Amino acid sequence: MRAEVEPVVLTTETIATPIGDLVLVVDEAGALVAAEFADVRHRLDRWLDRRLAAGRTALRAGRVPDAVKAAFAAYFDGDLAAFDALPIKLDGTSFQNDVWAALRSIAPGRTFGYGAFAERLGRSQSARAVGAANGANPLSIVVPCHRLVGADGDLTNYGGGLERKRWLLEHEARHARPASDAAGSCNVESPSPPSPDPVQDGRRRTIAIPTVFFARRR
Repeated sequence: MRAEVEPVVLTTETIATPIGDLVLVVDEAGALVAAEFADVRHRLDRWLDRRLAAGRTALRAGRVPDAVKAAFAAYFDGDLAAFDALPIKLDGTSFQNDVWAALRSIAPGRTFGYGAFAERLGRSQSARAVGAANGANPLSIVVPCHRLVGADGDLTNYGGGLERKRWLLEHEARHARPASDAAGSCNVESPSPPSPDPVQDGRRRTIAIPTVFFARRR
């Protein structure tokens, strides 16, 4: 007789940030598995429902590790490397995990268009699929889906709202280190994605973001 597998217990806690309350979800090991803004909680609920219905997880309210909350506080204080050593767990399809891991290789203060990012992944014909995976990202900010923009640099498609995307990009533009100093690795439970030089191929375009570019229109 097949033994039943105990579901993984996920713990949730809501924290305050300068751009709204954020719901954090960690697993039993303290790895961050989801982060979503409270006013778009339905996005997180869809992600959780699929796991709860399959009996893979159980959910409880509680406290996430202090190190997780400290990393978010540091990020909003201007330390853009605060998430680099934060344990996270990617729990999507193999393709989604590759996209999400690759998003973490985009340096703060830079963006990619969807097509250029698909090329970076070696999937130049799959820009729409890459965009769909980007939109399904359950780890807001930590997996920086906000760093993908329209081909002309326009802000597009952010589940937390375009004003938050604008704020995050402005925040990162203010605090980003020069590209020559940007280094470090991310603690991600996922196979390493391809990491070609984003400016090696003339068809790839990495966009430096001056703060004024995203100044609010009056």
